[in-house]
Amino acid sequence: MKARIKNYLSITKKEWNGMVVLVVLIALVLAAPYVYQLLHKDNTINFKDFDKAIVQLSKIEQVKGYADDKPVSDDKLLHPVMFPFNPNSLSVAQWKQLGLSERQANVIIHYEAKGGKFYRKEDVKKIYAITADDYTRLEPYINIPELEYTSKKAKPGEIIELNAADSARMTMIRGVGPSFAVRIIRYRNRLGGFYNKEQLKEIYGVDSIMYAGIKDEVSVNPAKVKKIDINKISFDQLRIFPYLGYKQVNAIMQYRTQHGNYNSIADMKNIAILDDGILRKIEPYLSFQ
Repeated sequence: MKARIKNYLSITKKEWNGMVVLVVLIALVLAAPYVYQLLHKDNTINFKDFDKAIVQLSKIEQVKGYADDKPVSDDKLLHPVMFPFNPNSLSVAQWKQLGLSERQANVIIHYEAKGGKFYRKEDVKKIYAITADDYTRLEPYINIPELEYTSKKAKPGEIIELNAADSARMTMIRGVGPSFAVRIIRYRNRLGGFYNKEQLKEIYGVDSIMYAGIKDEVSVNPAKVKKIDINKISFDQLRIFPYLGYKQVNAIMQYRTQHGNYNSIADMKNIAILDDGILRKIEPYLSFQ
């Protein structure tokens, strides 16, 4: 019995040497991180130098006085200098000289940058930033050249119908140039026509200022809207309609394939990704034949 146990536990010289090598390798692996830390010490961050650099950078910015950090002022000159002026060619400094604040002047410059133009004295009053008192003070000094006043624009009281106007007639709207007229017509074609003139706000570049300036010069005839036959239109044709995204168009097509033709807008309420807001926007354009 003892002989069997001795034979079972005994190892050869080759096995012993292998075991020694294995132990040495394990010891080296365990000791490696400590040896590395001893030979390569991490550099300590000097936060004092870092803080000094931040302070110096702040001083430089204060000296430069970046314009982006300055809030737009609402202050006005106590004693404005009045002079005859063309509102289409004034700088911010000149508007301030006339007694407007920097904020008011920036609103006007922004309006002009969007393609806005003043054709009559009353157009200045349409700028929401101009108060009634401001306009009363400015009105006697507004001087718009005759050529600008008598340009090919709609006469006072003349209304442009958006669904019938071509690009030439569209430019008769005060503040709308040739490029902007093309933009309006392209959007009108994608829609199939306007059923409400407030849809102009959906066109890129038409902000609240521009819309306020043109809304009284335009009208919309909803009868001219081209209806979409929702039961016959193809995916590619419906895809260009601006109120629907790719997934919504696909869902409309799939539902029609699975359930048959739509009878009314109520059937489309069964499509989960069409909420009430979308359905209200698209309903005036749909035909259920």
